Amino acid sequence: MEISEELECLFSASITEQDGSYVIDVPERELQLGDLQEGETYRVALVSSPTRRESEGTEQTETALHEEREPPEPPVEEGETREVEIEDIGEQGDGITRVERGFVVIVPETKESERVKIEITDVRQNVAFADVVERLSYYE
Repeated sequence: MEISEELECLFSASITEQDGSYVIDVPERELQLGDLQEGETYRVALVSSPTRRESEGTEQTETALHEEREPPEPPVEEGETREVEIEDIGEQGDGITRVERGFVVIVPETKESERVKIEITDVRQNVAFADVVERLSYYE
């Protein structure tokens, strides 16, 4: 499956019925990261769950439908180096870049649009932190 560069966040959620509408709850942590803003409009893509099996008359059990899945592992590891472009500046002045699946990496002491080689120093479930190893020219 191809994932758009416009991806802001990725999470798993169940669809629930509420007052004649169907609702998908967005986890609070997705708004805390600053990629999403309350009241804004976003496109939503629904991807079938890997637990969904459509085989010869086999129905999913109620347990499988409501099974909570573990969030995906972060796509970076401590000590890893990457060349990235700083996409934005966060509220505290740190540079922000995104890697696979829109995963956020915070890079202090950088400017928007700056190209840098970074080393990942700390990885958490929803965000990683990195230090600048080298500042790169746009023409490299």
